[in-house]
Amino acid sequence: MSPRPPARARRLLTGLRLAAQGIARPAAAGPVDAVRSLLAMQGQDYPGVLWSVGLRSGATEAEVEAAHASGALVRSWPLRGTLHLVAAEDLGWMLSLTGERTARLAAARHRELGLDQADFARAAAIARERLAGGARADRAELLEAFRAGGIPTDGQRGPHLLGNLAHTGLVVLCGRTEYALLDEHVPDPRRLEPDAAADELALRYFTGHGPATVRDLAWWSGLPLTLVREATARVRDRLDAVEVEGVEHLMRSGLEPDGDGVHALPGFDEYLLGYADRSAALAPEHADAIVPGGNGMFRPTIVARGEVVGTWSRDRTRTAVRVTASPFGRFSATAQRRLAATLRRYGRFLGREVDLGAQPAVSKG
Repeated sequence: MSPRPPARARRLLTGLRLAAQGIARPAAAGPVDAVRSLLAMQGQDYPGVLWSVGLRSGATEAEVEAAHASGALVRSWPLRGTLHLVAAEDLGWMLSLTGERTARLAAARHRELGLDQADFARAAAIARERLAGGARADRAELLEAFRAGGIPTDGQRGPHLLGNLAHTGLVVLCGRTEYALLDEHVPDPRRLEPDAAADELALRYFTGHGPATVRDLAWWSGLPLTLVREATARVRDRLDAVEVEGVEHLMRSGLEPDGDGVHALPGFDEYLLGYADRSAALAPEHADAIVPGGNGMFRPTIVARGEVVGTWSRDRTRTAVRVTASPFGRFSATAQRRLAATLRRYGRFLGREVDLGAQPAVSKG
């Protein structure tokens, strides 16, 4: 993690990012609009990404899942080889920028696993046959079809076979574990030439995530820094800028900071995962509490005045959800009330009663 900016600079960055991402004041018209506004949301934690969408749009969990099932939202691996939720029409042009590069970077691992182009071609043929005509199949069913077709899926071979089919634009996740053929599931994708696609990615990233740097975008997209710089230069006149500690950060025009609230964000939320440098929101001494042992698994966070001030967890049953907050320090009475309110909002998102469990200790100040 980079050295932390001074407190005033941190407050500026986090206040603007909370506003840009629609966390401070959700303004999205619905789930698709919320996802489209950020271009992509990291999505390997399925319940978590549903809440990422819900807290930005006011939609319920059922409404977000319905948008996914309808085909308006899809999940695939368009950025950094990592699962993301995107608006359906955007996936094709994003993969046109990143898919080939992702597949190329995985080539060494494929050789280690004994996977070659013949295996991928056979898997593609099996997937086309199994999913033709709008059919869907879950992960286990596709892997079984590969095995029946003579392609071993033991170890990591199965995930890499499915990943390659997604990176090359053949299949897409249309549910929690269900796959469909991309060209059938999304019949009318946007199609952009390479420079136009790079420009669209840069403009939409800075609009939805900014203030952010060119290096943040390069990390987030997984694209070469040179390509990102060139695309950013072409859209620079459509963005505002703020200088923080001598570094230019780009953002959408007219953005105003709004960072006084308390928020319960899911793990892997774009508020942290959207940037290479997370030091504005997360103090280095708390990094291990969010990503224990640096294992890549991000815990849900409590954010107050833009700062990550604790974690939270939930125990969900069919009719209720018990939420436990684990702050890094003592909360003020005001912060505690605001946290309770945002957790009750989470319960409304789930359509369940919320048991807030033990409340954080309250400071006397």
